[in-house]
Amino acid sequence: MKVAVAGGTGYVGRLLVAALKARGDEVALISRSGGGAASASGPRRITWAQLAASPEVLEGFDAIVNLAGETISRRWNKSGKQAILQSRLDAVDALAKAAAALKRKPGVVVNASGISVYGTDGSVPHDENSAARGTDFLASVVGQWEAAADRIPVPRLVKLRIGLVIGLDDGAFPKMLLPYRLFAGGRIGSGKQWMPWIHEEDMVRLILFCLDRSDIEGPVNACAPEPLTNDEFGRAVGAAARKPHWLPLPSFVLKGALGEMSFLLLEGSRAIPRKATAHGFSFRYRTADAALGQLFGRQRS
Repeated sequence: MKVAVAGGTGYVGRLLVAALKARGDEVALISRSGGGAASASGPRRITWAQLAASPEVLEGFDAIVNLAGETISRRWNKSGKQAILQSRLDAVDALAKAAAALKRKPGVVVNASGISVYGTDGSVPHDENSAARGTDFLASVVGQWEAAADRIPVPRLVKLRIGLVIGLDDGAFPKMLLPYRLFAGGRIGSGKQWMPWIHEEDMVRLILFCLDRSDIEGPVNACAPEPLTNDEFGRAVGAAARKPHWLPLPSFVLKGALGEMSFLLLEGSRAIPRKATAHGFSFRYRTADAALGQLFGRQRS
C-alpha cells in the first residue's frame, strides 16, 4: 500500500510511519519543509507548498492519513486558539483540493479528530452514534474539523476521534507523570472527570486497521474500552510507577496557572470504541492497569 502521512513527524505520526514501513508499505510524509525523494534514513517528503502547486505528486497513492495540526497544549489566548483551529482547517482544505485534482483518488483518508466532540456529560458512555453535544472550544474545533474533512472527495473517510495517547517517550502523558516522579501525584480538580485514553501501540494498530478494513468509515472512537475517571487513572499511574497518589491539585490553582487551557485537565468525555470492537478490532491493552504495567515494566527492564 502507498500511504501519505500528513503530520508524520509528530508523536503518533512517527510511530505510524515506522509501523507502515515495518509491514512493507511505501510511505511519503507531507510536511512544511524538507521536500524531496526518499533517502536511506527516511521516507520521501512532500511539502504543503509542493502539494498545492502539483497535486499529482499524490497520484497513485492508496491512502492518506492526516494527523496535522498545532498542539492544543499551548496558551488558549486569541492567537493560540486561532492557530489550533486554522492549522487543522488548512491541512484538510489542502488535502481536499489535492484529492479533487487527482485522476485516481486515494481509496481512503483517515483524518484525526477528537473525543471532545461529545462534550463533558459523563452520566452515560458515548459511542460513535452519540450526538455531538460539546459546546466548549475543543468541541467547536472538532466540529469544524470534521465538517471540513467531509468535503475531501474520496470513496471512504474515517474520522478518528482520539483520546489521550499514553506512552513514555512523547506526547502529553510524560508531562502528566512529572508530579508522580516528584512524589506529588494526586487527583486533579474533583477527580471525577472522565479520561478516555489509548496505549500508543493500540493507537497505531487502530489506524492500520482503519486503513485496511474497507467496511469502516465515518467516526471511530480511538480510546480503550474501559475509560476511567481522573482519580481512578491517577491511582493506576501511581501503582504502576510505584509512586504515591495522594496530593490533590485544586481546580483554582490549575485555572490560575493555565487559564482556559486548564479545561484539558479539568473536564473530559466518557467515550467507548463501539465501532472498532464491533468490526473485530482487538485491543492489546483494554485496561489502564495493563497499559501502564506494560509501559513501566518496559522502563524498569
